[in-house]
Amino acid sequence: MKREAHNVKKAGKRKSEFVNPYTVTGAVTKGNAITKLSLLIMGLGNLVHKQIGKGLMFLLIEIGYIAFMIESGVYNLSMLPSLGWREQQKVWNDSKMVYEYTAGDQSSLILLYGVATVFITLMFIVVWREAVKSSYKSEVLASTGKHLNTFKEDIKSLFDQNLYKLLLAAPIMGVLVFTILPLIYNITMAFTNYSKVNDHLVLFDWVGLANFAKILNFGDSIGKQFYSVLGWTLIWAIFATVLNYFFGMILAIIINRKDTHWKGFWRFCFVLSIAVPQFVSLLIMRTMLSQTGIVNTLLLKYGIIDQALPFFTNATWARVTVIVINLWVGIPYTILQVTGILQNIPGELYEAAKIDGANAVQTFFKITLPYMLFVMTPYLITQFTGNINNFNVIFLLSGGNPTAVDATAGKTDLLVTWLYKLTVDKNYYNLGAVIGIMTFIVLAIVALVTYRNTASYKDEEGFM
Repeated sequence: MKREAHNVKKAGKRKSEFVNPYTVTGAVTKGNAITKLSLLIMGLGNLVHKQIGKGLMFLLIEIGYIAFMIESGVYNLSMLPSLGWREQQKVWNDSKMVYEYTAGDQSSLILLYGVATVFITLMFIVVWREAVKSSYKSEVLASTGKHLNTFKEDIKSLFDQNLYKLLLAAPIMGVLVFTILPLIYNITMAFTNYSKVNDHLVLFDWVGLANFAKILNFGDSIGKQFYSVLGWTLIWAIFATVLNYFFGMILAIIINRKDTHWKGFWRFCFVLSIAVPQFVSLLIMRTMLSQTGIVNTLLLKYGIIDQALPFFTNATWARVTVIVINLWVGIPYTILQVTGILQNIPGELYEAAKIDGANAVQTFFKITLPYMLFVMTPYLITQFTGNINNFNVIFLLSGGNPTAVDATAGKTDLLVTWLYKLTVDKNYYNLGAVIGIMTFIVLAIVALVTYRNTASYKDEEGFM
């Protein structure tokens, strides 16, 4: 017990060594007048302590932010609650004898600029915190007589001990600007009436949770379609994931057997389908299985069938067809994954099982399958997520068809393909945003709950 207590105390001490002592709270409570004034004038503490380059950098960022807010930021934030109200006006010009149009508000731009302004403000707050901590740090180091880095030394450190900051700066900014910001913009659109209904494509308003209520309402036509598409999406993802894994695993085991000849050739045959661009393969399969495609033509010619098979015109046929073709597309990837795992299962386990009298079936269920599931569970969760968002297979094969006349979603549409139709074809951008959020919620719940209940998460050292 004493040793454990000592280890805990030592670990706590070691952890405290990595805690940054220069905080905003410390600057406010313990800093001198210059440091506290740095709360308003960024970089002032650095300038006073002759860190000119760093101080000017912080100061210029503050000046730039203030200029931006004065120029357009304040206006963007003030327009965000209303999303605009001025409509485009058509006015007759007597002198020119023509109609002139006065520009009105565009709610989509107002929303975008407003979200961008909030985003920039949050980024400025992060920089402001760093500036305050830097001013406080310079004060503490100067008061204790320690060395203060010059701007040149700070730049040099970016290529040495702080290299990770330099290398991660561009990727992080890319993620923030090109992923996080558009994602937030799309999420906010779910709370508006941005759609073609009542011409809400130029001016639209906040509607709160009305779109979510519409999607989740069993009595609404959109709500009924949502539950139908959601059910089929989950069924599709389960079948596509489980069948791909099962058949891919069986083929990999057969090829990997000692008695199987020409292993490289068989693997090449399956991997070859990966080398062909997927959209080419899918479009070819779509053409072959169409009503007048080569499959139906040959079957009719030789009298095997009396009428063309409804591969994509009947709901049941279409769903089975896309699942089967997805097997042909996805099994080669599973074969590659499973082959690598099979070749790394310790041979001693099989030898021990053989000595104990275990047959092939018992060996498979007691050794091979548990080992593969332990290693491949994260991969299977990834596959399940990818199948829920598998736009290519559904859109290129069936296009979501068959589709009823009064419906926006087809019988083979997934949430992601329905989202595409709602936004690109139907201009229901608000409902499309809601579908995107609901898809994320479903994926997050399934992935997190599934992974946290697997051996891969609970027993990471199990097969070490």
